[in-house]
Amino acid sequence: MRVRHYSYETEKIYIYWIKQYIYFHNITHPAEMGAADVEAFLTHLAVEKNVVASTQNQALFALLFLYKEVLCVNLPWLDGFSPAKKQSRVPVVLTKEEVKFILSELKGTNRIIANLLYGSGLRLIEALRLRVKDLDFGYRQITVRETARAAKTVLPFFRIA
Repeated sequence: MRVRHYSYETEKIYIYWIKQYIYFHNITHPAEMGAADVEAFLTHLAVEKNVVASTQNQALFALLFLYKEVLCVNLPWLDGFSPAKKQSRVPVVLTKEEVKFILSELKGTNRIIANLLYGSGLRLIEALRLRVKDLDFGYRQITVRETARAAKTVLPFFRIA
């Protein structure tokens, strides 16, 4: 995964799902299992664990990576398999007054991070990884490194209340 430049978070999640799959099948080596075992595990997640579609898809893609990239086994039934569909939901959006109230209740570092998240559109992990050298007050910009968007992103920043 590191050679293919997967993020560290993806690596941790994939390892988690691969372990869960192995434990579900009583610590059987994945090379000894096949498509029926993958299907049984995914069904178990949906029916007994009642996970949402995105979680089931995450487990599926972890197992696909395991079989295709690590074990070099092509699971034939997965060629035409379509992952579970996400439910369409209307996003919950806060009003400006609600945002002002929430930000006014925060103090210290949490307030700074929340203001950055709200004002610049940074993801949480991007805001938490910021360093002093990433802030350029002269050019009024923030440099974000190792982001999901690109290797390096420069965002303009505005006055934070």
